[in-house]
Amino acid sequence: MLNQFQIKIDANHKSRQRQVLNAVLTLATGVLTLVFPDFLYLIAGGYLISLGLMFMAFRLPSALSALPIVTGVLIFIFPDLIPITFASFLGLFGLAMLFGMQLAILGIITIIIAVLIIMNPDSVAYLIAFFMLTYSVSNLISFYKDWSKSKDDGFDDDSVTIE
Repeated sequence: MLNQFQIKIDANHKSRQRQVLNAVLTLATGVLTLVFPDFLYLIAGGYLISLGLMFMAFRLPSALSALPIVTGVLIFIFPDLIPITFASFLGLFGLAMLFGMQLAILGIITIIIAVLIIMNPDSVAYLIAFFMLTYSVSNLISFYKDWSKSKDDGFDDDSVTIE
């Protein structure tokens, strides 16, 4: 006779921490990009490397963690290729959001921004800032909805279910 036991630990607090940190990092980067567009390679490269390190810290899949780090390093090494490099990152990230994370609308917007960057490389700083601000506001709204829903349900963030 085979008995199956499953222990399910609700790790919403880690997801929420990641969501808030990601939103704050992206919001700060979007504002810095608007204020200092001449330092785009430093801002974008730093953002991408810190995003990848944050993904590693929260134990997301290694391919998803490596993508922003590699893109950030490429931007630091070849700052003239920011439009192509960042558009490629946004295209892959948009496809990941579209198919893997079930964020269809944000994935489509991200892919559209990637295409606009390729078509309009002179305004790359403003398009990147638009993406950053849209992405951070979306994360903050999603966090608020999840937080208010869990608060209304009365569930504890550290619940453990044993079946």
